[in-house]
Amino acid sequence: MSKRLVARFLESTVREGTLSVRFADGDERTFGKSSDGFPDIAIAFTDAKVPRDILLDPRIGAGEAFMDGRLVIERGGIMDLVQLLRSNKPWERGGVLRAPRLAQRLKNRAAFAIESVNNRIGSRRNVSHHYDIGNALYRLMLDPEHMQYSCAYWPEGVTTLCEAQEAKLAHIAAKLALADGQNVLDIGCGWGGMAIYLASKFDVRVTGITLSQEQLALARERAVSAGVADRVTFDLVDYRDVPARGQRFDRIVSVGMFEHVGRPQFETFFRCCANLLADDGVMLLHTIGRFGGPGTTDAFTRKYIFPGGYIPALSETLAASEKSRLIHSDIETLRLHYARTLRAWYANCEANRDAILAMYDERFYRMWTFYLAGATAAFEWGSMGNYQIQYVRSRHAIPLTRDYIAGAEASLRPI
Repeated sequence: MSKRLVARFLESTVREGTLSVRFADGDERTFGKSSDGFPDIAIAFTDAKVPRDILLDPRIGAGEAFMDGRLVIERGGIMDLVQLLRSNKPWERGGVLRAPRLAQRLKNRAAFAIESVNNRIGSRRNVSHHYDIGNALYRLMLDPEHMQYSCAYWPEGVTTLCEAQEAKLAHIAAKLALADGQNVLDIGCGWGGMAIYLASKFDVRVTGITLSQEQLALARERAVSAGVADRVTFDLVDYRDVPARGQRFDRIVSVGMFEHVGRPQFETFFRCCANLLADDGVMLLHTIGRFGGPGTTDAFTRKYIFPGGYIPALSETLAASEKSRLIHSDIETLRLHYARTLRAWYANCEANRDAILAMYDERFYRMWTFYLAGATAAFEWGSMGNYQIQYVRSRHAIPLTRDYIAGAEASLRPI
């Protein structure tokens, strides 16, 4: 029964490109047709339970079967397989839009109800799950200069990951409208790339906060190596505990951290930011977001990648920030920038496969590449994108037009 249902699903899904499947009983079937721009993939199921596992939960069922070597890719790679399936049903496809079925609405509500509360203890545990697996892996995957584990920025003429991450830092710095002598807070500072960049380019003092011990240690080392340790401070602290220190900041920047806050904490996050931001301050939030309405985090991502995480819809983000009287003074949607970034990370992992296997094992490598492949497809064909939202507390805090952004960015980027 499960074999037949999986075959029916693939027959209805794969129209462009081909997917050849060899089932455990030796039966072979091919779905779709060869088409320019779409891959031709061959896979094999090594046991009869794989179709059942996929039907129970397609994302985690397929992911775990691939990790365990029960779903074997015989032609192509995991990136190709995920792309084939997602590209045949892009999120922005045409057709008549209908209201979701009652069962689907109830399922979404139930999923919202059980989303992680992400209290202080849970937040630190969740961050450690992903970021404390070892700096060595991230050194192999990310750009070496800034170690940016977030969406890069790919303006015309930029072709390498290093250039794109440098462009991202310049793009964000321009939106912060920095001035000499200011104090900057970097919430979720990672390995210190943003803080070090700002202190290197401007006469500012930066405080970076993280919940990862591994990130903290390396960020401090990198600040010393960059010669800015006298103007950059890194702390292991929860953002909810910073307002109690009584300090306010002229600028706040947070890149790739809001996705870890958890939906129940959105209002708390923005209230903390509002209380930390000077009356004439500027804040820049860079986050993954959904193009449509609110959704849920899939089981594979919750279990293996980002426990406690949640990707917000833009409507949820703005609704939460409005309650703290933060004015969203500028919003930019980055539609495909993260897809290009993820492809660069995936390529780096492929190039360093032997080194990653030596650090972990085959199962981890498959899990990690499945995560990167799925994320890439979500940004190329699914509902995921990135938002950069600039906030101010005072409508007079920044110039009336956006011209200052382009000017500052041009002065920061190499010719």
